[in-house]
Amino acid sequence: MENGIQVLFTGECAMTDNQNVVRGYCFGTAEDAETARQEVKKIEYLEKHMDYGKPENILLVYRKAIETRVFRTPVGWEYLRSLQEKLAECKDLEEPVPPVMLYTVFAHRVGDDIRVPAPRLPERKKKDYKGRFFLSVSINLILAVSVGVMFFIALTGDQPNILNYERTLVNKYAAWEQELTEKENMLRERERQMTVEE
Repeated sequence: MENGIQVLFTGECAMTDNQNVVRGYCFGTAEDAETARQEVKKIEYLEKHMDYGKPENILLVYRKAIETRVFRTPVGWEYLRSLQEKLAECKDLEEPVPPVMLYTVFAHRVGDDIRVPAPRLPERKKKDYKGRFFLSVSINLILAVSVGVMFFIALTGDQPNILNYERTLVNKYAAWEQELTEKENMLRERERQMTVEE
């Protein structure tokens, strides 16, 4: 133990077949080594798709990788450093090349108050919330009026529907009843006339 910190590496990475070795770096845990292997895959993907003829694209990928903390091991930092060197060679690049952010502390003593800076998030464009609110309220009012008109049509229409079926059926049966009563009265009147004639 040195300065209150336990020394993790005691020559165990000297073997070349160690599972914790990735691209010449020996990691203290299998999880860190796996993270480095994932970074190797990301680097290979970027290498296949990177257009090194356009410095703006290199700078965009470089900045995005730093802001989103895509690379967290020395394997990824090496790749970022190589991109930084390629950007430094570009004389026509107008923007400054930011340094590689490590977000880690290498010298730690017991009792130190160490603060790792949080990554900067990209600035969001300000949105027009008042315009969106007005549009939302307008659309809701139009929809509410449309629903009201549909209910009005359904209530006042002649065709039976779920809103006016009872009234429509009562009216229909009342009309039938009135027709039957009229026919019944006509038949009684005929019967009376027939009985009077006899």
